[in-house]
Amino acid sequence: MEFKLADQATVLDGELIRTLGRESILIKINGKEHNVRLLRSGTQELEFILDHSFHHAKILSWGSSEIKTLIDGQVLTIKKHSRLTDVLEKSLSLASLGSGENNLTSQIPGRVVSILPKVGSSIKKGDAIVILESMKMQVAVKAHKEGLIKEIRAKEGSTVARYDVVAVIE
Repeated sequence: MEFKLADQATVLDGELIRTLGRESILIKINGKEHNVRLLRSGTQELEFILDHSFHHAKILSWGSSEIKTLIDGQVLTIKKHSRLTDVLEKSLSLASLGSGENNLTSQIPGRVVSILPKVGSSIKKGDAIVILESMKMQVAVKAHKEGLIKEIRAKEGSTVARYDVVAVIE
């Protein structure tokens, strides 16, 4: 699985190799093997030994595309599915070039999970309009401008292709 640390260009490739016994695992990060021994775990935090060094980690927030953690007193944001995130960011920047248009288009293909505003609702730039499911992730299609929802063209449960119009904003 690929991970990207926020504010760094490097993408990390990590995998679980095998369990080594009670509460110990062997992992591989960017081709190098590491031994991890779990000391204590809770719902949002854990203590472990990684290659003979003690560490304390706490999950601050968990989203569909990133995890914000506090590891040994230092905040670290880990982006999951970094390539999909890059594609979405590029698509959003291309969509903003045509921000004078009223049509809100999907950046990716996916199944419509939910539609948040109703026709006639007032929205701001960046508000989530439609939630899509793609590659087992939920991704929000966000408004490219401020205005009123004139029309919703997507239906819950239906699928949309990349660049399909999902809503019209005036």
